[in-house]
Amino acid sequence: MRKSVVVTLLIVILGLASPALAAPSDGFFERGDDIYDSFGISRNRSVGEDGFFQLSDDNFDPIIARESMGTNTDIAWELGLSFAEKYPDHQQRAREIFNFVRDKLVYTSDIDEFGRDEFAQNADEVLETIIGNGRAPGDCEDGAVLLAVMYKAAGFRSAIALAPGHAATVVYLPDYPRAAHVFTLEGQKGWIWAETTGNTNELGWLAPSLVGEPMVAREISEQALEREDLTYRLATLQPASSQGGFSIGGISPFFSVMLVLWIFSLMRRRR
Repeated sequence: MRKSVVVTLLIVILGLASPALAAPSDGFFERGDDIYDSFGISRNRSVGEDGFFQLSDDNFDPIIARESMGTNTDIAWELGLSFAEKYPDHQQRAREIFNFVRDKLVYTSDIDEFGRDEFAQNADEVLETIIGNGRAPGDCEDGAVLLAVMYKAAGFRSAIALAPGHAATVVYLPDYPRAAHVFTLEGQKGWIWAETTGNTNELGWLAPSLVGEPMVAREISEQALEREDLTYRLATLQPASSQGGFSIGGISPFFSVMLVLWIFSLMRRRR
């Protein structure tokens, strides 16, 4: 492991700030109303083949998470690995990772942070700001992506979950005793809600306003997003072919995806 990465991890774990280690993200360019990163992902649009969540009429894929995994692993992945080494008990490890993101991320709307209705950050960008400033501003999808990547690196199965107008993480912890609600994802019971947007939230807590709402989730994999996959390709939004729905609870995968993604994209555009 590079010395700079080791130093970075020690600073983050100890909660110290070091502005000299932080660097702004580069490789962004603007075309039309969109801001694209060097992978060709629109950071201010979740909908479409090049949107950060690839939302379509019948599916979604949080591809922005794959900018921090596989051959793209960086500080977020390394930090997740360090939690696995430090906390051998998997339940304690899950709580410590959750508490880290919850305590370091200050909920801030995109309009206040970036002057735009929407702007998604990848896991390494959020963590870079935490390293530089001790904490980082971010909204629901920023926290969800960082948490999902760190969980995956620490040996957990994790997924990005969408509810109407909202995003969070779910982590597979079938024996976790503190969860108020336990969800089923693709026939497997034991997925726990993890939402870091409130500084008093606990792992497994679900906002009462979300109880009973339709939800969908997509498990993330370690597959890296390759730059040649999307770079500079501005695709026309078309209905994507179904790759197998993802559902939480007993909702039909196809109809739950159709309903939630329509509501989610509509609320995002009007916000």
